[in-house]
Amino acid sequence: MKRVALFTHTACLEHDPGAGHPECPARLRAVMTALDHPDFVGLLREQAPEATFEQLTLVHPAAYVQAIFALSPPHGEAVALDADTYVCDGSIAAARRAAGGVIAGVDAVMDGWADAAFAAVRPPGHHAEPSQAMGFCLFASVAVAAQHARQRWDIKRVAVVDFDVHHGNGTQHIFANDPDLFYVSSHQFPCYPGTGKSSERGVANNVLNLPLAPGSGPAQFREAWEMIGLPALFAFQPELLLVSAGFDAHKADPLAQLRLETQDFGWITDRLMAVAETCCGGKIVSALEGGYDLNALAASAALHVRRLMEV
Repeated sequence: MKRVALFTHTACLEHDPGAGHPECPARLRAVMTALDHPDFVGLLREQAPEATFEQLTLVHPAAYVQAIFALSPPHGEAVALDADTYVCDGSIAAARRAAGGVIAGVDAVMDGWADAAFAAVRPPGHHAEPSQAMGFCLFASVAVAAQHARQRWDIKRVAVVDFDVHHGNGTQHIFANDPDLFYVSSHQFPCYPGTGKSSERGVANNVLNLPLAPGSGPAQFREAWEMIGLPALFAFQPELLLVSAGFDAHKADPLAQLRLETQDFGWITDRLMAVAETCCGGKIVSALEGGYDLNALAASAALHVRRLMEV
């Protein structure tokens, strides 16, 4: 049994984009209820700290971070930053804990007291551009954690795997011009946000997109990873593997049209663990991104964490 650290915080429940919004607090409650099962008694349960201003500015310009910190909607109200992205009075603390949870996961595996880590946090982060909140995301949490890993732990090569149904435009933008950062994403295309074509390759072929047509299911997903995504990860030889773990490619999810089964998330977790074992001593840190059918989200996230613990 591997030592897996679970980072979360009740502040992440206080981000409420408003009635009917799919990125709701019930998402995290569903995941945490699933992780309260006796199967997960071995998790190392930790509080996600707040990301500092300095940590966030590893990716985001100081003026942007200051502007987000300065937002102060009236209690009980949600203010729109774009058509999809809202903040309430608890949102900034939640977003700081979300980024801080992924950073703490990196520190846990790099320090050696955990073999792997999962940040059960919200809001998600992979759509956040350096100077723009979008797609439910305020801060690019996984990208921030990647840069933190390089700064604090003096490693060079970090890979991010993103199997959320939506392309992580923010992570790609942040990584594209640095040959020592590698981003690989499977996602529905066409779909929000409209990026993620296979022709988008980065400055040194360090971006790899695996677009899947609407209606694609397990066979297409697994083939894309087996034939293209996983070999590219092995070739890159990361010193740390980060995962943007979105579970909205599930066939039950209401926001897109891929047809994955719950067990497909266990399959990709197993394969990513194999990459981590071969390339970076098993160092893998995963963070919750999307997933909007509560039952599918809970079951898929629980299987993902179980495989982190067992493989």
